[in-house]
Amino acid sequence: MSRSLVLTIIGDDRPGLVGSLAGIISARGGNWLESSLAHLAGKFAGVVRIEIPDGSADDFLAALAALPDLRVLVESASKPAESAGSRRFALSLVGHDRIGIVSELSAVLARHSINVEKLTTRTASAPMSSEMLFHAEAELLAEAGFDSARLQEELERISADLMVDVTLVDA
Repeated sequence: MSRSLVLTIIGDDRPGLVGSLAGIISARGGNWLESSLAHLAGKFAGVVRIEIPDGSADDFLAALAALPDLRVLVESASKPAESAGSRRFALSLVGHDRIGIVSELSAVLARHSINVEKLTTRTASAPMSSEMLFHAEAELLAEAGFDSARLQEELERISADLMVDVTLVDA
């Protein structure tokens, strides 16, 4: 038997950090299944889903705890079943950056009962000016009756300069 675990990791970024984690996992017969890793403001931040044999779990947790200057939160993983007819879609938007834009975006998604499965955001200077632009890319999951045109209209109402692209993908 094996255990499926989700690791949330944060600490000072340094060369070899991912290799250390991968080594601890593989040395105990574990399998690195999926991850999202990033360098943010000098910190390493990541979420990793692994599978580890039950007999190796205690040794694995002790090895993680011994990693210097790294905080690791370990939780049991389970994959919830998608409801029949769920629709996956991608969302891309760009607009002038301002306080509250992520809050407004997430409120619209919540009103449409949309689950955010992945969200990547960044700010960058506009090509022809020094204004800061907010960029967001999201992978989302909605129920079968989801109306993408209505969602796009509501997102565009957040700001007159907000450019929104919604791409539906078969689930």
